[in-house]
Amino acid sequence: MPQDALAGADTGSKNAGMGPRLEPSILNAVPHYLPLGIFPLIFLAAIHGGWWLLPPLVFMSVVGSLDRALGVDGRNMDPVKTPERRLIWHNLPVWTWALLWPPTLIFGMWQILVVNQFAVWEAALLVIILTMEAQAIFVVGHELIHRRTTWERRIGEFLLACASYPQYATEHVYIHHALVGTPYDAGSAPKGESFWRYFPKEVVCNLTNSWKVVSERLARRRLPVWHHSNPFWRYGIGVAFWYGLVFWMGGIWAVLVFVFLGLCCVFSMKISNYFQHYGLRRVRLPNGRWEKVLPRHSWSADWKFSNWMFFNMQRHADHHATASRHYPLLQSHDPDESPELPGTYADMMNIVLRPKRWFEKMDPLVDQWRKQLYPEIDDWSAYDSPAAAARPDAFDAIIEIFGAAPRLARWIERNADLLDNLQDREFTELDLPKGFGPDAEFESLARRGLTRVYWTHEMDVQEMKGLIAELPTADARESAEIVRNWSNDKAFQIGMHVVRGNLLPAEASVALSNLAEASISTVLSAAVEDHVDWCGPISNGGVAAIFLGDLASREAHPGVAVSMLFVHDGDRVGDNERLCRQFRAALADLARDNLLFSPVPRRSKAVRALPLSGLTGQVVATDPGQVPALTRARCFFECGDREIGRRFHEARCAILEEFGDDDALLSKLRKPPNGPAEADVSTFVQARGGLDDVERAARVLQLTETGLDLDDPAPTATAVFDAVGAEDLEKAAAMWRTLQGVAGLVGESGFDVHEAGEGVKSLVASACGQEDFAALNAAVVETARRSAEEIDRLLPRA
Repeated sequence: MPQDALAGADTGSKNAGMGPRLEPSILNAVPHYLPLGIFPLIFLAAIHGGWWLLPPLVFMSVVGSLDRALGVDGRNMDPVKTPERRLIWHNLPVWTWALLWPPTLIFGMWQILVVNQFAVWEAALLVIILTMEAQAIFVVGHELIHRRTTWERRIGEFLLACASYPQYATEHVYIHHALVGTPYDAGSAPKGESFWRYFPKEVVCNLTNSWKVVSERLARRRLPVWHHSNPFWRYGIGVAFWYGLVFWMGGIWAVLVFVFLGLCCVFSMKISNYFQHYGLRRVRLPNGRWEKVLPRHSWSADWKFSNWMFFNMQRHADHHATASRHYPLLQSHDPDESPELPGTYADMMNIVLRPKRWFEKMDPLVDQWRKQLYPEIDDWSAYDSPAAAARPDAFDAIIEIFGAAPRLARWIERNADLLDNLQDREFTELDLPKGFGPDAEFESLARRGLTRVYWTHEMDVQEMKGLIAELPTADARESAEIVRNWSNDKAFQIGMHVVRGNLLPAEASVALSNLAEASISTVLSAAVEDHVDWCGPISNGGVAAIFLGDLASREAHPGVAVSMLFVHDGDRVGDNERLCRQFRAALADLARDNLLFSPVPRRSKAVRALPLSGLTGQVVATDPGQVPALTRARCFFECGDREIGRRFHEARCAILEEFGDDDALLSKLRKPPNGPAEADVSTFVQARGGLDDVERAARVLQLTETGLDLDDPAPTATAVFDAVGAEDLEKAAAMWRTLQGVAGLVGESGFDVHEAGEGVKSLVASACGQEDFAALNAAVVETARRSAEEIDRLLPRA
């Protein structure tokens, strides 16, 4: 994903404020005194009730209609030539509102809770009026907490306290403005996130992040968090004043209602905060920094009446570009530089709460802006990912994963904790930082050497079992969950080493095979312990766990199928069958939501249980083309009778000898598959000469060629072809396994690499030793063609 956008972009807008000019004057300030007209209406309603309740409701309900009637504003003051001292007439309505609101709220509550002269419906309407006007707290309070003078900021904090939200003064100034449009800012909603998911997260983060910022600032000054300069003392006193006042007037129930109404005000404010930044992201620059805040990172509007009533709150883009500007100096921007909302604030609030309508309206506009302003970025999925919000410090790795491995990307979206593995010493000591060596080639060789030694030699099955044994578990079900999480962590690390070129897919296959065996063995051992607790020690027989297919030949890959056979023997058949069912249940728990294994479906024939005496004559076929699964069958776990594994091996060899003499079976195996006639990167498994075809040929040769060692429990296709001197097929088998490994890493089953991005194609090609994707596709076609010809030559004489 290209990330070199706008490295030198200006922080302002070259066309900002190009409309008609305004001069600071009493006449131009008069419209901003309109918000003060609500106060006499509220006082009259609080005194008389009845029909006097109607005027304030009408006054607060006509904004949207008057916006459309009066149209947009477009006029601007010159912020360069206008000093703040000339804004006195514009500041007066802000100060006056801030001074009038507390006594108005107190008087209204007094009339409702103490005088108690109204009918229930009159009291309810007066509460609604006060709550509607209280939403302006976040307009005036927001304006004041950005001021330079201390007394203005303190008044702003006190106003916010009456909505139980004074910490907004810290979070908004020191977090939201600094980190807007990045994953670090919970207030900047990514594309695709509904308001209902955004709201609770934002409210919680507002409190926790503001406390974190305050604590860090005090720590830098070497002061304790309870120092008197901690603003949370002021916040607490402000909230306590309002709660104490309400409790004195109306008791505990009045306090609860007051808290609820404050939450309603916060809810309204968060709606506007949600649509002011929805989907607009600052890009990550090559130097690791975020793009500077520009007008393009906020949605704005410029409706004239709303500007008068809400002190230019709609000019949000310029507010973020220059946060210190007083509201009269905020500029309207050229529509080509700053995105405009497709309606008034009232229109937006009507659709925000309906996610489907919201996405239909806004997502195309977000995409349009991204294409217009960042044409070099073709994939924004990392910016919109929940993983970015959950782990913003890992954003560079998230971009890397989304660009190269969509399957891993989906995993980190569901479980962002996986990204923490990239900070573990186990990973960082292998993935050495850039610049430590004399040149890039030396660094790459060092990383590959360290990673290969660690994951293919040091971290063998026994080492992994030892690490898993240190994890505390209670029973088989809990063991499956804990081992699954541990296995996912390790599989993710291995996958990331492949993405970064530290491991080849063949080397990763060794590591994943060891991981699979260690994980499954541990879970089966836990199931045995549960069984022994209930049924007593296993005697007069035992059970052997047999890997089949890719797990048996140690060719595991991401999404590998759990193909297994449980063979039991002895007099206590019922106990053995019960234990096998426990094994199957434990495997199903382990394979559920597992990065390494595909899920084990209920009643799947991929995991079967058979008595040893019934194995003879059983053709266990799970692969395409009815290839007998016993051609690759390796015993890796035994319980009870320790000789059962040896007896299974003897029975397997006898069965394979019978298969070698079974002309009917061999005749079926010699028939080519019904897959595509020509292979490519997306069809290499089923195509003629592809993976399944090559595996079929290897198993026919394994059963029929004299001189092959049938004592090898699970020979790979490359080993079989090497033994018979089929060099072309040996290379083909290695190539198909490499491609299978990297394809399983980047996509789920059915994933079409041809439709993927360039980063995915580049990873797949480089992992297979090709310069680019076109070269890889050509190599696949040629390899499949030659393999098909070689199979036709070999199998008739087999």
